[in-house]
Amino acid sequence: MRRLLSVAVALAAVATVAVPAQGMKSPHVQVSADPAHPPEVVAPIALLIDVNSGRVLFERQSHRRFVPASLTKIMTSYVAFELAAQGKLKLDASFAMRPETFRQWHGVGSTMFLENNSQTRVADLLEGIVTVSANDACVVLAEGVSGNVPGFTALMNAQARTLGMRDTHYNTPNGWMDEGRTYVSAADLATLSTALITRHPDLYRRFYGHETMIWNGIEQRNHNPLYGVVNGADGVKTGFTNEAGYGLVGSAQRNGRRLMMVVGGYDRPQDRARDGAALIEWGFAAFDEKPLFAAGDHVGSARVQGGTISSVGLVAPRSLAMLVGHGQTVRPTLSIRYKGPLRAPIAKGQEVATLVVHAPGQPDARLPLAAAEAVPKGGLFDRLRNGFAAMAGQ
Repeated sequence: MRRLLSVAVALAAVATVAVPAQGMKSPHVQVSADPAHPPEVVAPIALLIDVNSGRVLFERQSHRRFVPASLTKIMTSYVAFELAAQGKLKLDASFAMRPETFRQWHGVGSTMFLENNSQTRVADLLEGIVTVSANDACVVLAEGVSGNVPGFTALMNAQARTLGMRDTHYNTPNGWMDEGRTYVSAADLATLSTALITRHPDLYRRFYGHETMIWNGIEQRNHNPLYGVVNGADGVKTGFTNEAGYGLVGSAQRNGRRLMMVVGGYDRPQDRARDGAALIEWGFAAFDEKPLFAAGDHVGSARVQGGTISSVGLVAPRSLAMLVGHGQTVRPTLSIRYKGPLRAPIAKGQEVATLVVHAPGQPDARLPLAAAEAVPKGGLFDRLRNGFAAMAGQ
């Protein structure tokens, strides 16, 4: 049975004003503010998503599989963030650069220049992976966490399955050329990067968005072409190998509104930089955000079967909004949908329902709703009590 709750909401049009982030230059790219006229993009693969609304603003072959190169490292950091959040990985722990690893990875591609037999803190390895795309740091982290690279890539693939990344497989932790055994899609990368930011905002702010890194007396710059060009840009990752070409997962936030962009398959880095900046600027200019619920707001409830309680509150796991074309006014209808009754046990924060936002002339938006509290599996008395309550219509 599918439960449904509907409520009409009127929203007045409010123009979104882009405020330059501190220390950022004004954008150099001029774009249209017309939702129907996106910028010209030469990438064979491209995707632009508004994170708060979940709406796809631009799409080209977003489910086509391609070789990610260093975009792989987004999942490497995500696995580390998940383990850290679970208390299974300490950021101040140190991992060793084994002689075998040093011989294989010293000076190969982007690097932190980790020394043979050196000990490096997890926090420093993550900084190197995120900021300077250090291949050596990825392998040291993988071996430190799982004992070997295959063990770590198994964790990467498990997380991909959990996130529903159907067109992704990882064979390496750093994206080095492996004859296509590592592959992703733009849609999967957007899913992963959104989870990275929304599930681990503190760790994301700590490690992402840095323009330079100094390690062992060596200063290196981040290759992200959005930094210093697009206001509010704070991630996510660039990628390049001869096998993959130039790719970019980029994100920027202004006034609490976040855009996520993926482009891949470029022959020249300047084309990647131009298109990435143009897509994000158009996304901010051509659409206005209409807030619906702030993170943690109560939205509704869902019936529960087999738990200690018969219903659970539904909350917004992050800020939820809808988008309309710049200057437009809309009157949306909001519906809560879930396959129910939900079955206990349910974890607090588990995504268990969907908020469907419908407005005339626009594609429906489907946004996640989470359980407001944990619901343990109930005993016999709980099941009897809840059963009687259900028969009584309570």
